[in-house]
Amino acid sequence: MLIFASLLLSCRCIVLNNGIVKCCDYRIYIPDARKFRLMKTLQSLFVSHGAPTYAIDPGQAAKQLTLLGQSISRPNAVAIFSPHWMTEGVQVSAVSSPRTIHDFSGFPAELNAIHYPAPGSPAYAHIAYELLLEKGWPATLSESWGLDHGAWVPLRYLFPSADVPVFQVSMPRSLDAKSAWDLGRDLASLAKQGVVVIGSGSLTHNLYEFDPTRTDTDTYVTDFVNWIREKLPASNRTDLMAWKSQAPQALRAHPSDEHFLPLLIAAGASLGPEAISPTNSAFEVLPGGVQYGNLSMESYAFY
Repeated sequence: MLIFASLLLSCRCIVLNNGIVKCCDYRIYIPDARKFRLMKTLQSLFVSHGAPTYAIDPGQAAKQLTLLGQSISRPNAVAIFSPHWMTEGVQVSAVSSPRTIHDFSGFPAELNAIHYPAPGSPAYAHIAYELLLEKGWPATLSESWGLDHGAWVPLRYLFPSADVPVFQVSMPRSLDAKSAWDLGRDLASLAKQGVVVIGSGSLTHNLYEFDPTRTDTDTYVTDFVNWIREKLPASNRTDLMAWKSQAPQALRAHPSDEHFLPLLIAAGASLGPEAISPTNSAFEVLPGGVQYGNLSMESYAFY
């Protein structure tokens, strides 16, 4: 046990399967590894936020997020990106009590009654703002933006008590694969201050083929998801930036890229030079199934 304690102090430990905990090059069996999972530190996270009805129809994806929230050390704050807040340059919301934004129409009225009363974090928002300026981003502070559905819907499952401070960061309209990666990379040091960077989007997002009556899954969705999974190990992760030319059926999975770019933000944050483990970042697949035949709800945690 003394040896294990010393490993905890000197290594990053990751829970594998069947109660096995890997610390540096050692693998240790912990009978009650579930309790150990509370010590995991989350660097960044990509979440698929689905349709607004995800807020009232949780399914497998929500269960995965809730389990994740229970298995990580409580962050000091969350910085979350969503394609439903896109601006010129980068804006950082610095409000103390972010409002719940119901930025949709044509959905069940009960969605408009849901509120996610998490506190804001002006202090960490200012730190993120200063980091962005330092890295050359045209950043400004927002004193009015709250949390759009791309932010509050997944957060209500990840942290259902709404007790973790959260601030939203906008996605620049000019963002592409390389700059999305750079945006995450330039905020990687936030994790050392206990701030988790979350990119909220959708692993596949073809609304032209959206069909709420479908229960099957298009083959191209499976092929695209499998390609993404192959690129998640740290040694392959930068390949994600070439997704448009390399991933199978990329443009069918994403006719426009705004819902894919949050994955690159989260992945960039996991491997930034100031990340917790800049060259050896671990990952975890959070299976979420597929909705409506083509909307993958899969998410990825980076440690």
